[in-house]
Amino acid sequence: MAALDAIDRNILRLLRLDARVSNAKLASEEGLSPSACLRRIKLMEQAGVIRGYTALVDTSQAEASIAVIINITLERQTEEHLDRFEAAVRKHPEIKECFLMTGGSDYLLRVEVANPGDFERIHKDILSTMPGVLRIHSSFSIRNVLATRPKGLR
Repeated sequence: MAALDAIDRNILRLLRLDARVSNAKLASEEGLSPSACLRRIKLMEQAGVIRGYTALVDTSQAEASIAVIINITLERQTEEHLDRFEAAVRKHPEIKECFLMTGGSDYLLRVEVANPGDFERIHKDILSTMPGVLRIHSSFSIRNVLATRPKGLR
């Protein structure tokens, strides 16, 4: 797929706000015919730009989980140390995301837990036993601002 143009980027922006928006409404917003709009969406799906659609869940209405953002600093930043750490991360489905970073820490991880005790288990049994870990710094989220739509957009 060629680079995204302004229309594609705006379609993505609108889908991020409401993935259930009708194709007719999307097309109208962009000044496209419904078939042209749908063709653009299908091309972005086939190219992997749009990887899927999801539901935003109100955690006050469903089983709540707490996102924990974890900064990991390794003892050394050699290719061998990075590879060993990444291989260990892949073995633990509790770790939802793992990013190699620049700046103050080497990796940023995201896990979701039911409560602080659940995180204590992950910290003790998984994170602190990973190869080459020098420092672990964890922050508990309060709420995901982008996962909830403003009250007027329901």
